Amino acid sequence: METKKVYLKQVKGLTLAAKGESNHWITMDGPEKLGGSDAGVRPKELILMGLAGCTASDVVSILQKKRVKLTDFEINITAQQTIEHPKVFASVDLEYVFYGKGIQPKDVERAIDLSTNTYCGVSAMLKKAMTINHTYRIVETEEETVLLTS
Repeated sequence: METKKVYLKQVKGLTLAAKGESNHWITMDGPEKLGGSDAGVRPKELILMGLAGCTASDVVSILQKKRVKLTDFEINITAQQTIEHPKVFASVDLEYVFYGKGIQPKDVERAIDLSTNTYCGVSAMLKKAMTINHTYRIVETEEETVLLTS
C-alpha cells in the first residue's frame, strides 16, 4: 500500500490553501455569505475537476498510443447533488468531446472504457458512492494541426 499526503492551511475564514506531494498549491474558498472570500474553487468542485483530470489524462494518453490525431479535447461534467445535508453527489454525467479528422468511435469507446474501468483511480473511488455516466461526441474538423501529441 502506498501512502499519499496533503497539507492544508487556513488562510483566513473559509479561505484555505492546500498542497500535495507534487508541491503545487491550490486555493479553496467559500462564498462571502458563509464567511469566505469567494477567492477559490469549492472543495466539491475539486472532486469533479479531479475526476475530469484523471480520466482525461488516461483517454488522451491511450488515444496518442493509438495514433489518433486530436485537434482538441474537452470534458463537460454535470453532477446532481442531493438537497439534504450532507449534500453529496448522487450522480455524475461526463461528456467527452473529441475534435479532429477521421476519429473512429471504436478508438474513443475503448479509451473511455479503459480509463473508467481500469486506470482512473478517481473514477474507481467515486463510482462506489454514486452513479457515473459517460457519453461522447466526435466533432469532425478540417484542421490538420494536432494540438495533443506526445
